[in-house]
Amino acid sequence: MRLTDYAETFKTAVLSRTDDGVLTVRLHYREGQLTWTALVHREFPALLEAVESDEANRVVVLTGTGDAFIRTPDNYRAVYRSGTVTPADWERGIGEATRMLYRMADRRVPVVAALNGPVTGHSELVLLCDLVICTQDTYFEDGAHLVGGLVPGDGMQVLWPRVLGPVRARHFLLAAQRISAAEALALGVVGEVVPRGRAGSRSGRPGPVGPVAYPADALPPGAAGPARRTAPRLGHRGLRLALPVAPAQTVRRVNECNRQGGPGGRRTSR
Repeated sequence: MRLTDYAETFKTAVLSRTDDGVLTVRLHYREGQLTWTALVHREFPALLEAVESDEANRVVVLTGTGDAFIRTPDNYRAVYRSGTVTPADWERGIGEATRMLYRMADRRVPVVAALNGPVTGHSELVLLCDLVICTQDTYFEDGAHLVGGLVPGDGMQVLWPRVLGPVRARHFLLAAQRISAAEALALGVVGEVVPRGRAGSRSGRPGPVGPVAYPADALPPGAAGPARRTAPRLGHRGLRLALPVAPAQTVRRVNECNRQGGPGGRRTSR
């Protein structure tokens, strides 16, 4: 597949590539900061598959638009507590999430996450990148699960403990904590923190949030894939633990609990 075959296919990503094979994927929602919606959830696995199938892509820089990398919609709580999400909706979402995680874990092309601001949803995608840099105002937070009456999922419950350790990860995910850029650097979540708007790159090309530190020119064609496979990574076997398929009766029970205000069955006031 060639870039011209898929560059205009996705409504939530703008793609551009340099002559030496560095593909920049800029995520957006209507040309503003990316709000993670059902459309993004549906498009992102297909985007990853298209990028992987194009042998001209040597390195991918994944970044966002505006002041946030991924923003969680304000109505997540209302949607999941409404009881209207059906078993079919869950099955479709789990299938899309599985494709995202498996494609991110098993890929030929190295990915640099260039975080231009806060990540309040699907932070597991960042943790699966090869290099992570962020701006000083970036922070990590799970704004999608507990607020909607859901346990942390989408692979975060597997990947965050691998990065932070099990105890610190539970505090982050179950106590709805926020990890700042400085703390993320100290904890090993990111590899570099840069000022917003800083230009330049150690590889001689401007980066979207600062120096993109992947020396693409140092690798001969075809070497990037084998090189990234030498680093520790999580494959399909580990990710299977992240995505148990919820049976229909479990979904119905979750919906009923949410309608009645939680597992105790007490209906919340409106």
